[in-house]
Amino acid sequence: MGTVFSFDVRGGEPGAVRAALDAAVAELHRADDVFSTYRENSELSRLARGELSVEECTPEVAEVLELGAQAERLSDGWFSTTYQGRLDPTGIVKGWAAERAARRLAAVPGVSGVSVNGGGDVQLSGTPGPQRPWRVGVADPLRPGGLAAVISAAGTDRLAVATSGTAERGAHIVDPRTGRSAVTDLVAVTVVGPSLTWADCWATAAFAMGSRQALAWLEDLPEVEALLITAGDEVRCTGGLAARLG
Repeated sequence: MGTVFSFDVRGGEPGAVRAALDAAVAELHRADDVFSTYRENSELSRLARGELSVEECTPEVAEVLELGAQAERLSDGWFSTTYQGRLDPTGIVKGWAAERAARRLAAVPGVSGVSVNGGGDVQLSGTPGPQRPWRVGVADPLRPGGLAAVISAAGTDRLAVATSGTAERGAHIVDPRTGRSAVTDLVAVTVVGPSLTWADCWATAAFAMGSRQALAWLEDLPEVEALLITAGDEVRCTGGLAARLG
């Protein structure tokens, strides 16, 4: 998927954890093979060319396309599974795949905590130790090496943190209404919620909207908090984010 994945698994019998980790890594590679827009023989590429139907693809293709359609509806079109008229659900695949990997690892008997980090977007489960919550640093897009915030998973068994912005990859987020790079007052949007699948989608959609519209929209999403940073170094956040800082 063009990025690095890392895993932190606490507890569990080492052999069982290793087997689950191997299976999770294999699933990530398989997702990359199936959904790649760069491989001519991937199922997604063949589906986009009309060589396969959705029914002829692996079941995960239909699952991801349905999730993408939901994201498009809930964001009023600000999230899209098409790019320049071509099918491209890669904006949802990374979060979906990382969340699946975390669920697989968390299901291993004796495992008390899991962190799966896919290119800076993180799915957390359980805790890293007794009386210790997972904590995730949010990079400051305007001050390389600094942190804009630290998110705590205290009080919840599942938490995801996803960031979309221009600091790491430049202007790569597309405004689906124009088909061109999204030009807004934002440099980064971090979304916090139970599911990385959705947090990743919402961060992307919110960035494309711009800060004013995005903040109002994010406030209305259930179980979601967010931190928005503008190019003018203004920090805006949803009302409940303070409870997640620490």
